[in-house]
Amino acid sequence: MQKISVANAAAVGLGAIIGAGIFVLSGTAIALAGPYSLLAFILVGAIALIMALVIGELSALMPNAKGATYSFAYNAFGSEIGFITGIAVYLSFSTAISAISLGFGTYLASLLNMSTAAFAIPFAILLVVAVAILNIAGITKAAKTDFWLVIIKLSVLFIFAAFALLFSFKSGFANTISNFSTAGFTITSIFAASVAIFFAYSGFQTISTFTSKIKNKGKGAAKAIVTAVLVSIIVYVLIDFSLMILAPASTYRIAADPLAFALRYAKAPSVLVLLVDIGALVATTSATLAMMLSSSRMLYQLGKDGLLPKAIRKYNAERDVATNGVVISAIIGIITLFSGNIYIIAAISNFGLILSYIISCLAQIHFRRIMSRSKFTAAMPLYPYLTVIAIVALLALLIGMPREALVMGDILVLVLLLTYYFFRELKGKKPVKIKLFD
Repeated sequence: MQKISVANAAAVGLGAIIGAGIFVLSGTAIALAGPYSLLAFILVGAIALIMALVIGELSALMPNAKGATYSFAYNAFGSEIGFITGIAVYLSFSTAISAISLGFGTYLASLLNMSTAAFAIPFAILLVVAVAILNIAGITKAAKTDFWLVIIKLSVLFIFAAFALLFSFKSGFANTISNFSTAGFTITSIFAASVAIFFAYSGFQTISTFTSKIKNKGKGAAKAIVTAVLVSIIVYVLIDFSLMILAPASTYRIAADPLAFALRYAKAPSVLVLLVDIGALVATTSATLAMMLSSSRMLYQLGKDGLLPKAIRKYNAERDVATNGVVISAIIGIITLFSGNIYIIAAISNFGLILSYIISCLAQIHFRRIMSRSKFTAAMPLYPYLTVIAIVALLALLIGMPREALVMGDILVLVLLLTYYFFRELKGKKPVKIKLFD
């Protein structure tokens, strides 16, 4: 079977990272922290980079695992923690399909001068169906398609940044500097912005769901993961900076179209506004493609490990596609479009991602403790210091999440625990008893 290049693998990760987030969350970060949002993007990017190193190392250690952070949790700590982590992360990925595709539908309806209320959901459904078909066609085709979508998306973003620099030159340096006024913002705003934008970096673990198909397997996957995060940090900081060149930080609000707002504020040519809208469509398509790929393969891995019914395990080895996983993820994504409460869905998604990252750090510590150094072909530097820093930072972000998100996350974990032990009892499995202390 044809192998996926490191560049194509990195493109899949970038497709998930630089998706709808950069067209939405960049403005949210500025609205919350103003010029300090630049520090927030760098801070969260640093955390994401550490996690990229952790997940890259674990991917190299388990190249045949398709469940990303779930597989790491399952292999390190067994079925109980694996089940909770796997379902939580799967919900993060599958429900993200809905949120991202709805962004696509909204942008497309607006671009065609059609009612967003009437046409956003139908357009979103069309995208989900199209992306599902592409995924069923095969992972190699999906990865190559995502590569070109990412190239187009990055090109649009760099054109946007180039216009911002030209605008700054014409407006004068003094006028541009005044846009970066910190009046009304405090240094503590960095934390609020960090909590909001953390998930804009989360798509890189998509790469770890198909490590075995990447050239050089573990080493190739680790390189692709780190590359995706490094590029995303540069792009996020560049776009955030460009936004504040075009419009004062104080003018931003939490809205879905910060790039378009900035261009309108700067009285940019209409053709540039159109180009950015098209870029948003490409971005949401690319991100939906990556999330569909990740969620379907994670669901398949849960089924293969016996934590979900046999029907989940249908797999086309020739095309390397978890067929039923793709169909189920598409159905969940479409159903969620009609939920009417994206905030709660996003809260569950965010909680699951942070939980999975913390468990992955603990899994790395576990495998480092029990295995010889020679087994780690893509060992991260400065272990265990970077891992400890990541755990502390992730716990801080978790504590700083909105109360509603924490409540929903706690309920999710409780429900998964009860579900796990209900089915364990039906199987008549004996409880595992160990002594933690002598």
